[in-house]
Amino acid sequence: MKNNPNLKAILSYIITFAIAAAVVFALNAVVVTKQTVSGPSMEPTLQNKQNLLTFKLATPHRGDIIVFNAEGVDPDAGTKKTYYIKRVIGLPGDTVRSKDGKLYVNGHLVNQSYISKYQADVGTGNWDLKKLSTKNNWVHKATSNTVPQNEYFCLGDHRSVSNDSRYFGFVPTNKVIGVSKSPMLPLFGGNNKQYVNKFHHQFFMDEKLNQKN
Repeated sequence: MKNNPNLKAILSYIITFAIAAAVVFALNAVVVTKQTVSGPSMEPTLQNKQNLLTFKLATPHRGDIIVFNAEGVDPDAGTKKTYYIKRVIGLPGDTVRSKDGKLYVNGHLVNQSYISKYQADVGTGNWDLKKLSTKNNWVHKATSNTVPQNEYFCLGDHRSVSNDSRYFGFVPTNKVIGVSKSPMLPLFGGNNKQYVNKFHHQFFMDEKLNQKN
């Protein structure tokens, strides 16, 4: 056995494969995971069936796109395997309101150049958090116009069709899977070439929004 080079080579391949598999498993469990967009609620930024990398250890900022487990958040979500992809608008302690096509966080106008004028105006509506809570009968009512601690207020970019925090309320931080910052390239599956330039532009625009707000 000691003098069998073929056996040594086979054992070496097996060990290398086992180590690689363990690293991939650990990364998927702790650091990064693949998510696939389902539906039109994040258009035009993200398209239906687009694959994303979601970073589990990243801390969400305003403007970031997050993936969260909607079970217990949206009463209509169903099973624990139901994941939503939305954009963070309000962080804990932020005040949020929308009026006449303009979105305000802590009294400051938010740059919404990533969506159309129609979606910013008609698609978003006029509201503050308390009015949304009452109108849409949130399970956990908003007692003020401030996002509570350990929760986020999130919207889809395709506001006229998106089921988001306007309808079911705040997203608890412990429900967040991670932050999606990068598209999955064809190497990982899916035809995403058409999204790369768009997402590259969106990434840097989001970073500017975070710095402003």
